[in-house]
Amino acid sequence: MVGVAWKFGDNIDTDVIIPACYLNVSTAEELARHCLEGVAPSFASEVRPGDVIVAGENFGCGSSREHAPLAIKGCGVVCVIAKSFARIFYRNAINTGLPILECPEAVEETEQGDRLEVDLQEGTITNLTKGRGYVIPPFPPFVLGIIQAGGLIPYTARRLGR
Repeated sequence: MVGVAWKFGDNIDTDVIIPACYLNVSTAEELARHCLEGVAPSFASEVRPGDVIVAGENFGCGSSREHAPLAIKGCGVVCVIAKSFARIFYRNAINTGLPILECPEAVEETEQGDRLEVDLQEGTITNLTKGRGYVIPPFPPFVLGIIQAGGLIPYTARRLGR
C-alpha cells in the first residue's frame, strides 16, 4: 500500500474523528463525509483512496464507537500509524478491518504530505519521501486474516463457509 500521509497530533478522540451528531448515520460512505471535520475541515474532500493517517499518542481515545474506524475506512484511508492507540479503538479498528500500526519513530519523522508505503505482511513502513524505513512486529496471521477479509463479520462468515 502506498499513500500520502495526513498528520495529526496527540489525543485525537472519537468525537473528533466522527462528531456525535452523526452517530445516527450507518454507512461508511456517509460517515466519511464528516471524518475529522473538527480538526481538518477539508480532510474528507481532499483525502484520496490509499492515503494514510499518521498521529501522535492515544489516537482514538474517548467514546467506544465503531463509527470512528468506519468513517476513516470510508474515506479510503488504508492505514493509521500512531505513537499509541486507545485500547478500545484498537479493537474496533481491527473488528472493522482497518489496519492500525504503532510506530513512534515513523510518526516523528513523517510530515504532512510524505508518501508512505506500508507492508502489513512484512511489518514494514517506508517513508518514500525521506528514504527511511521502519520495522514493526507484523500482525499475527489471524488478525491479518480479519483485516484482509474486511473485518470480523466477513472473516467469521468466511470461516463458517457462508
